[in-house]
Amino acid sequence: MSFDQPLPLQGGGVLSAYQLSYETYGELNAARDNAVLICHALNASHHVAGHYPGQAKSEGWWDNMIGPGKPVDTTRFFVIGVNNLGSCFGSTGPMHTNPATGRVYGADFPVVTVEDWVQAQARLLDALGIGQLAAVMGGSLGGMQALSWSLQFPDRLRHAVVIASAPNLNAENIAFNEVARRAIVTDPDFHGGHFYAHGVVPKRGLRIARMLGHITYLSDDVMNTKFGRLLQNGEALKYSTQEIEFQIESYLRHQGDKFSEYFDANTYLLITRALDYFDPARAFNNNLTAALARASAQFLLVSFTTDWRFAPSRSREMVQALVANQRQVSYAEIDAPHGHDAFLLDDPRYLSLVRAYFERIGAGGAA
Repeated sequence: MSFDQPLPLQGGGVLSAYQLSYETYGELNAARDNAVLICHALNASHHVAGHYPGQAKSEGWWDNMIGPGKPVDTTRFFVIGVNNLGSCFGSTGPMHTNPATGRVYGADFPVVTVEDWVQAQARLLDALGIGQLAAVMGGSLGGMQALSWSLQFPDRLRHAVVIASAPNLNAENIAFNEVARRAIVTDPDFHGGHFYAHGVVPKRGLRIARMLGHITYLSDDVMNTKFGRLLQNGEALKYSTQEIEFQIESYLRHQGDKFSEYFDANTYLLITRALDYFDPARAFNNNLTAALARASAQFLLVSFTTDWRFAPSRSREMVQALVANQRQVSYAEIDAPHGHDAFLLDDPRYLSLVRAYFERIGAGGAA
């Protein structure tokens, strides 16, 4: 959907015109009160569920969660997935043409924040004629957006579902993001972010960024169970500093290679910066309880015991701040071995918990 009304950005920039790519699932009811907005994380998109006809491997990134008869049941809810500004899956981003110059934005695309994404999503809902959402839901960076929705537009959602997320990034997380960004910007093919004009892609930097990120998404238990110290070629050691010796090395290189083929380098820089900047408590002298006082929605928060990137303690911070504000909060800490990626996987306890919560939302009662 195209928008001509300028969008002022938190960092001082302005998008004079932009496009948001989105998909919907299910039907909006007559009362227009069964809509659920799904917010995506770093490398996902608006393609939340289902498959594209005739396209292999086109499954939506949360297809196990959303669809007919699934925890977020699209026979009851009207689900909306939106690709965020600055991304590389259809919405206006660095790969698009800057109308002010007639050239591709590249590194000139303005910095965007979680709050900017929420503003743009709200405009999309206005265009769809949806005044209030039954729920906003997301995991990781998507959970930050759900939390921000509850603060920016407290009257426009009844429930916020925040999964494997945090009220801000700690220093360790910012450090991981910075190392990944440096891998990209120091790639000789980056060309200061204007690599499109040179007909190249900084694939080496993207590969390293993805390899680093992927390590943080997995738990030590998962990596040891799946790979351990298994060698790539049986029992034979090559005694090489350059070649692949261990299966975990092969796996990470494979993930990096895949990522470098479909993801945009400038988008990676933008989205990791949005992660770094998100901190609703900053304007309240770092008092999260004061920051969350604006929220009026009911909350479901979920964390996973082996998620060390967005540890359960970060979810508990949000729970405590919401309880201090006398908000209705449900919280679950799932004992799962999968690390941060658990929010995307098929843990039966996790899926049953979300199903039960949305069944209560659908019934119109307090969850």
